[in-house]
Amino acid sequence: MELRSATSEFVDQLKAVLPAAAFAADPAGFLQEPRGRWAGQGVVVSPDSVEEVSALVAACHGACVPVVPYSGGTGLVGGQVSAGGAVPVVLSLGRLGRIRRVYADENVMEVDAGAILADVQQRAADAGRLFPLSLASEGSARIGGLLATNAGGLNVIRYGNARAQCLGLEVVLADGTIWNGMSRLRKDNTGYDLRDLMIGSEGTLGVITGASLRLMPRPAEEATAMFVVPSPAAAVHLLGLAGDVLGETISGFELIHRQGFDFLDEAKLSYHAPFAQTPEWSVLMKVGMGQGQAPEAALTTLFEAAGDLVSDGIIAQSQAQADELWAIREMIPEGNRRIGSVSSHDISVPISAVPDFIDRAPGLLAQIDDFRINCFGHLGDGNLHYNVFPQPGRSRADHEHQRDAVKACVHDLVHEMGGSVSAEHGVGRLKVADLEKYADAAKLAMMRAIKQALDPRGILNPGAVLRG
Repeated sequence: MELRSATSEFVDQLKAVLPAAAFAADPAGFLQEPRGRWAGQGVVVSPDSVEEVSALVAACHGACVPVVPYSGGTGLVGGQVSAGGAVPVVLSLGRLGRIRRVYADENVMEVDAGAILADVQQRAADAGRLFPLSLASEGSARIGGLLATNAGGLNVIRYGNARAQCLGLEVVLADGTIWNGMSRLRKDNTGYDLRDLMIGSEGTLGVITGASLRLMPRPAEEATAMFVVPSPAAAVHLLGLAGDVLGETISGFELIHRQGFDFLDEAKLSYHAPFAQTPEWSVLMKVGMGQGQAPEAALTTLFEAAGDLVSDGIIAQSQAQADELWAIREMIPEGNRRIGSVSSHDISVPISAVPDFIDRAPGLLAQIDDFRINCFGHLGDGNLHYNVFPQPGRSRADHEHQRDAVKACVHDLVHEMGGSVSAEHGVGRLKVADLEKYADAAKLAMMRAIKQALDPRGILNPGAVLRG
């Protein structure tokens, strides 16, 4: 069926079944993608319960009006904005923000999908537990969107993506049916894993309204170190050695190129320089251990065992010093934003292939033009943020005509090396063509069959992940 716009008459129908408070949101803040690449459209509705979400979606299903779920709005691939076609209902999760219950002995927390990540982290800490999902936007990102995109972040090496931190879901399906899958079980082999089907589906198969989250014990002792390495290859070898020395205590292992520091300087962002000379390559790592253990001593042992893999290093001697080191990593995206990239890439390759990718990509890009490259990211799980910038004196606008060629150059190499063109940000609308270009044909056929089965009218986030 052809999708229809959310007309004023249709909104009046919604107002007959939903309270006035659901229509109070100012739409302006919901129709813009963070990087400014899309300006969306839509009628913003903010339900306050799963029952209200169900009523809203059922009405949209009956009228064939599209629904675009909107979580924290921090996604970078356009999954939360619809710029063309039928005017959708933008379903905001902002009023579904409750933390329902904490089962500390079970290491489980039940939350609404609109709960803000930082609030979930704090509630876990209050219960003496850890919710380990951590990323730069945690003060505004909401659980529903993080699960819908299977978000990653800084702690994936130890705790996994968002998928690994969820035990169960509550989901409103395309016809308004409520699926209560809020399980707290670690083991349940009763058929297909519908939870995993919904996680990462970016609101195209159902609207996540609640989640049972997996909590972890809080490390009693933590330590941070930054090591200078001669090359990405040395960083990969150091990662392997760190696993041998430190076991599964590593919760962060970040690769940083000197261009990141240079951009912080150029953008006039204040930070505490860790070394007298900015290193060409460095690794920032964090370890967490149990009570009575000594993570600083363990990092010292690693430094001593590393030999030529490390030429210099700092092991934080206080929480304040550790915070200063991590602040550098967390400010790099802001530095990038102020400089203005030609094209930014969230990619992953097998960890052992990272050095080869970093070695080959600049030469291929040089065939297009002269660029600066800021390569950094989560080396511990093979996820790089590989961002291409103009040279000083030029702007992003000067290279706009080359943006597609730059993206294709990077993504073609990633695909050749057995990697993924979307490591942790999702597909959204930005990478639909990339998915069609690089994905296995059988995978695409299965995805389309699932979409047709669960959303036959195509009302759920049309144009995201799969072309409408």
